[in-house]
Amino acid sequence: MRVVIATDKFKGSLSSVEAADAMAAGIREEFPQALVKTVPVADGGEGTIDAISAALGVPPRQSLVSGPLPGMRVMAKWLFIDEPSFSGIDSRTGVGTKVGLSRVPTAVIEMAQASGLVLLESEERDVMSSDTYGTGELIAHALDAGAGQIIVGLGGSATVDAGCGMARALGYRFYDSEGREIRPSGKYLERVRRIDFSYRDKRLSRVKFIAACDVFNPLLGDNGAARVYGPQKGASPEQVEILERGISNLAKIIHDEVGIDVREVPGSGAAGGLGAGLIAFCGAEVASGFDVMASISRLEDFIKEADIVLTGEGSFDYQTLFGKAPAGVISIALKSGVPVVVVTGRIRDYDRGALDKYVGVYSVCPGPIGEKEAMKKAYDLVKSGTSRMMRLLRIGRSLGENVFPPF
Repeated sequence: MRVVIATDKFKGSLSSVEAADAMAAGIREEFPQALVKTVPVADGGEGTIDAISAALGVPPRQSLVSGPLPGMRVMAKWLFIDEPSFSGIDSRTGVGTKVGLSRVPTAVIEMAQASGLVLLESEERDVMSSDTYGTGELIAHALDAGAGQIIVGLGGSATVDAGCGMARALGYRFYDSEGREIRPSGKYLERVRRIDFSYRDKRLSRVKFIAACDVFNPLLGDNGAARVYGPQKGASPEQVEILERGISNLAKIIHDEVGIDVREVPGSGAAGGLGAGLIAFCGAEVASGFDVMASISRLEDFIKEADIVLTGEGSFDYQTLFGKAPAGVISIALKSGVPVVVVTGRIRDYDRGALDKYVGVYSVCPGPIGEKEAMKKAYDLVKSGTSRMMRLLRIGRSLGENVFPPF
C-alpha cells in the first residue's frame, strides 16, 4: 500500500510535521509494510518553512535579523532550494502553468519568522511600532545566496506597515513633508510624503518575487489590512483608523510615484499590507499560498503514485472546503483519481453532499473528550485514531476481495 500523508496543522496542538508523523505511526501499526510518504502542507503562514523542509528533506538556513519591534533581534529560518523540481512545471518553458514558479534557485521566506505575532507575548503587541524590516533582511540574505526567485509566505504577522519596513531594509527611503527621513511603522505611515528609490537594491529587478498567501483581502476598507487584522494585533479602534489613513496615504504615493494602484489588488492586504509592499517595491505576483507550497513540495507528483491520501486539521466543518489546505489536497487527490480521508479531531456541521464519494472524514477522538484534554493528548489521539481508521480500511479491502460473503 502506498500512502501519502498531506496534512495541515492541528491548530494549537500539533504542527503539520508533527501531525504527519503521528498519522504515519498509526498507519504502520496496521500496515507495517506500507510505503508512507509524508508531505506536510502549508499555505505561507506559520510553520511553512518546517513543512517544506520536511517534505523536501532540505535543512533550513538561519539568519539573525530584526524582530517585529524596534531593537528586537531574532534567529529566523528560511529555505534555499538550489536545484528545484517543482510540480506543474512546463518542460518546454521551465515555468509553472498554475502559479508561475520558475525552475531556478529559489528562496522560501516565512515572514512570520522575522515579523510574526508568535514572536511576541500578548502584552508586547504594538501594531503602531512594529514593522517588517526583518523580513526585508531575510530577502537580502536570499539575494546574497544567489536566489533567482524569492517566495514570501504571508501570514501570522505582527505588523500593519504595508511592507515599508521591508522596503527600508532593501534600500528604499521614506521622507516627510519637511524632507526628514522617517521610519514608517504603523503610526508614521500618514506622515510619508515621498519615497526615494535611488538606493534600492539593484538585484531586486533581476529576481522573480511571489507573495504566497491564504487570504485575498484588499489593502483598504472594511475588509482591508487595518480594519480586519489590526484589532487581532492589539490595535484599538482609534489606532485602526490611524492605520487606515496611513495606508491610504501610502497607497496614493505609490500610485503617483510608481504608477501601480495596489488598493484593490486581491491579497494586497495580507500580512498587514505586506502583500501591497511586495507588489509595489519588489514587483511581486500574488498567488495562493497552498498552490505555491504544494508545487514546491511536489505534492501532486506524490499523490499520483498513491493508493490513498490522508489529510487533516484540528476541526473539520463547512469552512474547510472553502480554501483551507485540506480542500486543496482533496482537489488534487480527486483530480488524480485517488481516494482521500480527512483525519480530524472534531467534526462539525458540513454538507455531506458537497463531498465526493471518494472522500471520507474520520474523527480521531474515541469518545467524549474536552477540548483542552484533546489538545494535550493530540499526538497520541491522532496516532491511535489513524490506526483504528486503517483497521477499518483493512476490513474494507477484505470485503472488496470477497473474503466475506455478500450481505
